[in-house]
Amino acid sequence: MSDDNNEYQPPRVWQWESASGGKFASINRPVAGATHDKELPVGEHPHQLYSLATPNGQKVTILFEELLARGIDEAEYDAWLIDISEGEQFSSGFVQINPNSKIPALVDRSGPAPLRVFESGAILMYLAEKFDAFLPKAHAERTECLNWLFWQMGSAPFLGGGFGHFYAYAPEKIKYAVDRYAMEAKRQLDVLDRELADREFIAGNDYSIADMAIWPWYGQMALGRLYEAGEFLQVSSYEHLLRWAHAIDARPAVQRGRIVNRSLGKPERQLRERHAPEDIDCVLGDA
Repeated sequence: MSDDNNEYQPPRVWQWESASGGKFASINRPVAGATHDKELPVGEHPHQLYSLATPNGQKVTILFEELLARGIDEAEYDAWLIDISEGEQFSSGFVQINPNSKIPALVDRSGPAPLRVFESGAILMYLAEKFDAFLPKAHAERTECLNWLFWQMGSAPFLGGGFGHFYAYAPEKIKYAVDRYAMEAKRQLDVLDRELADREFIAGNDYSIADMAIWPWYGQMALGRLYEAGEFLQVSSYEHLLRWAHAIDARPAVQRGRIVNRSLGKPERQLRERHAPEDIDCVLGDA
């Protein structure tokens, strides 16, 4: 780390320096809106999902696959890849369904008019309520499920945009930033580990959208799949979190949901369409 980091003083007025470095420097910008005109494709199924197999994107495809595994055929969907590394989230078509230009985004075309749903937590709630599945009906149990759903929405930016960015993606390693967010990441892992000591799933005895929201981030972190940081954060020490993470990882619908709209790796370890061959190899290791 250079001494310049210790001497930096913010100017009176911030100015955007586009060549700021980092993995996503070429697409990050301080303004919203579309950068180019491009309509989104539309398939034949009631739900059109525009996403990528990041942890945030996996939440929704896992839920879709769990709904279909329950025999809810009305939950069929078309999954369209949005390559955020290429700035496809800034197309005019995508901005129309999510002004915030973040994946995942959904259009439900099953009603009289297309209905947009954006933000992963909102999509999970929308689908769970629409299909009356994976969201408890009883007031106390529903409240606990939503407690944990929104815990994930508020906490994961510290894990991804905080720890993940400064540990894995920042153009230089800044000890203060890595230490600050590693401390918070471990605190969050400990929160989950303590809760899961006394319950099978995060909101109680039943598998719910809270588990589907939390697992792609914290379950996969516990399994050593995020940022190559398993040893650094000593994830193997979280016994109860690991038990839960392995149990969810073994679910066939989760294995399928993980690889929908996956853009990297061998083709047989991707699932770019819902109706891919049923004998696809879904035991993906660290894919």
